[in-house]
Amino acid sequence: MRLSARGRPTASLFVQLLALAMLTLVAAEVISLVLIFNLPPPTPDFYRLSEIEQTFHGGKALFTERRPLELRTVDHPSGVPLDTHLAPTLRSEIARNLGVAQDRVVIAVDRNPFSDRRVLRTLRDKIVRAGVNEEHFLVAPFEVAVRRPDGSYDEVRPQPAFGLNPWQQRIALWFVLSALAMAPAAYIFARRLSAPIRLFAGAAERLGRDPRAPPLALRGSAEIGVAVRAFNDMQERLRRYVEDRTAMVGAIAHDLRTPLTRLRFRIESLPDDQRAKIAADIDQMEAMISAALTFVRDAGQPGQRTPLELSSLLESLCDEMAETGAQTEIETGEKVVLEGDPMALRRLFANLLDNAVKFGGRASARVMRQGATAVVEIDDDGPGIPPADRERVFEPFYRREPSRNRQTGGAGLGLAIVRSIARGHGGDVALVNRSGGGLTARVQLPL
Repeated sequence: MRLSARGRPTASLFVQLLALAMLTLVAAEVISLVLIFNLPPPTPDFYRLSEIEQTFHGGKALFTERRPLELRTVDHPSGVPLDTHLAPTLRSEIARNLGVAQDRVVIAVDRNPFSDRRVLRTLRDKIVRAGVNEEHFLVAPFEVAVRRPDGSYDEVRPQPAFGLNPWQQRIALWFVLSALAMAPAAYIFARRLSAPIRLFAGAAERLGRDPRAPPLALRGSAEIGVAVRAFNDMQERLRRYVEDRTAMVGAIAHDLRTPLTRLRFRIESLPDDQRAKIAADIDQMEAMISAALTFVRDAGQPGQRTPLELSSLLESLCDEMAETGAQTEIETGEKVVLEGDPMALRRLFANLLDNAVKFGGRASARVMRQGATAVVEIDDDGPGIPPADRERVFEPFYRREPSRNRQTGGAGLGLAIVRSIARGHGGDVALVNRSGGGLTARVQLPL
């Protein structure tokens, strides 16, 4: 027994499942006892020999609560011959009343595993106690057959039953009502068992979106508690690992600025042709360091996530870029709202729009919903990207244009930042060449 985060004792999952099984078993036994003590026993259908003989003569006896008798011709009775001490008496009486030899009369019964010979004795005792003159009778199911001269048999038997008899209907109704009565308890029990697992699954999914999410509360069975503590420890280790690596990259980038500054002073004494080339390399390194520091700063200081409408965000970005002469547009579509970091998502889409304008001449954006996912597509009219480079362009500092000219693409961190932000929100980004030319940047974000 353990205590949950709210101080309530919580049994292990094994104990809870065992309790559910025992509760179900006890409920089944209680229902059976109620049926035994409250429902009257079923009264079997029994038929007097006079009713059977009347059917042989073609008469139709009226039965209100019993199945009617039917007369048919068969090759041989299908049941087992009756072997009680009354069997000869019954055959003799039937033969005498029908005017046939006794050896031509066959009385067959159905000896199934659930048949009970005490039924006949019980009915006879009831008739005697009621003061009624006893008449020989047979209890269904039975077959009374008389052999014909050609070897076939005229047979009288109760008509086969279709569906449930009244006693079986009452039993079925009791079980249905009992199941309905137990359904709420079973539902509550099942929700109680599955709720911690759903909570655990939700926390695992949330970790993919936001590694800095608060730790999972300890609720549920002892086994769930162990798993939750292990999950929280794993999340904390991942968070520290990412923060340590990010801080290390930031420190390295920051410390590199000092030797670069010394190099810049030392090249002043060099000839002009050498100084220009070395200065260009230093400028390139400083640009890469500045981009790395910006990336680390943004990754280390995530903003608070709030509801955000994507169409409005993209529309504002397109308007701002259009004011500087860029050819941008957004297609009118449905309003899609998600929980996200406004500044990070703004930077994600700004980088994609800027790349579309810079390398494709124009940018056309659209927002749509696909199930539980928000999809943003940004098209351009550029040359596209070879399949071999579709994933490499997301690597930090990788550029397909190797000049490192700040006017033609910067340091190569733009798409790396785009994918980092998208995956930090539980989504992803991909680049797809259009069949008619141009490139489509497709961003998927969970709602």
